[in-house]
Amino acid sequence: MAAGAPRIFVSHLAGVPVFDPVGDQVGRVSDLVAMLRVGRRPPRLLGMVVEVLSRRRVFVPMTRITGVESGQVITTGVVNMRRFDKRPTERLVLGELLDRRVRLVDSDEEVTVLDVAIQQLPARRDWEIDKVFVRRGKGGALRRKGETLTVEWSAVTGFSLEEHGQGAENLVATFEKLRPADLANVLHHLSPKRRAEVAAALDDDRLADVLEELPEDDQVEILGKLKEERAADVLEAMDPDDAADLLSELPEEDKERLLTLMQPEDAADVRRLMAYEERTAGGLMTTEPIVLRPDATVADALARVRQQDLSPALAAQVYVCRPPDETPTGKYLGTVHFQRLLRDPPFTLVSALVDSDLPPLGPDTPLPAVTSYFAAYNLVAAPVVDESGSLLGAVTVDDVLDHLLPDDWRETEFHEEGVHGG
Repeated sequence: MAAGAPRIFVSHLAGVPVFDPVGDQVGRVSDLVAMLRVGRRPPRLLGMVVEVLSRRRVFVPMTRITGVESGQVITTGVVNMRRFDKRPTERLVLGELLDRRVRLVDSDEEVTVLDVAIQQLPARRDWEIDKVFVRRGKGGALRRKGETLTVEWSAVTGFSLEEHGQGAENLVATFEKLRPADLANVLHHLSPKRRAEVAAALDDDRLADVLEELPEDDQVEILGKLKEERAADVLEAMDPDDAADLLSELPEEDKERLLTLMQPEDAADVRRLMAYEERTAGGLMTTEPIVLRPDATVADALARVRQQDLSPALAAQVYVCRPPDETPTGKYLGTVHFQRLLRDPPFTLVSALVDSDLPPLGPDTPLPAVTSYFAAYNLVAAPVVDESGSLLGAVTVDDVLDHLLPDDWRETEFHEEGVHGG
């Protein structure tokens, strides 16, 4: 980049696409890596952590970056696909510097770091962190009312110290638009201390979505650092099957204590799922599919399918049952697929459209049989019905894949031989 290049605030780089010289996307910026220096010298920016298409995080040195502009990063095209491992002398700029409490040198006033800016040095390919954007006032819910100012790196002190009780609001805001699986990948690569701070800053629904995408060890670690009342709230916000899987990893005493703190109806769903063997249809299912009565219309069904918090697999079909509408329901009558709903007038009764030819799964159906069932009938979700004919829940294809893949698949890097010069 030419001398006099504009200053860039690092929060604007989170999630920005990275391209090679011919325009092919290599991945997205996950973080930046800096090395703190002695005295008040600005840190040197070593490179970027880029999440490539396989969700592997790799290191791209700044010497391989040829452009940072217009919401994109351009590389030389030569990317080492070796997984990124942070060294003790390195700092993750987004993960470790934002939200830190530091002091202004002149006044010794404590301020909060909202962002930092980087700039390329004239006539060189080196980059430095030269500015710090801070907010005056104490941390907490009212922090946004404080005065903000941008100062030189040398005007603040405290970055080199181990931070205790570091906030995470600005880091969370930076990654606000990430999908839960991508944010989970960011959390997995943070230190346990920073991971707990970010988890504490997420709201219950967002944290529940992220927990569902984390490896079991990370799930247990994060849940164990939450206050029990909040842990119960987060478990309530999770899909019942995911909450049941997580609770099954806890000691019996902790499990029962959290179940007692949960709302009775939510705890009842989770207890019911925990009663089934893990690798069966009953252990895989969610207890919250879309259930409609026979006198519901296509318009009613489409309104339910449009709900934003439904996964695509659960929204792919509705289940028609006699009352009661909550699982376990009355008699299961059949399934209506989303495509069929689109083909019929809005006033049509769903009872006239049910597909009753496909046999439902029993709760004790083993995983291999469930897998064969999905493959044979090209399904993304399937009903689970007990011997009395009541709908117990639905198995979705993502839960089947979770149990088919190795236990550590969320931590295993996919192999991409020959991709992007790796």
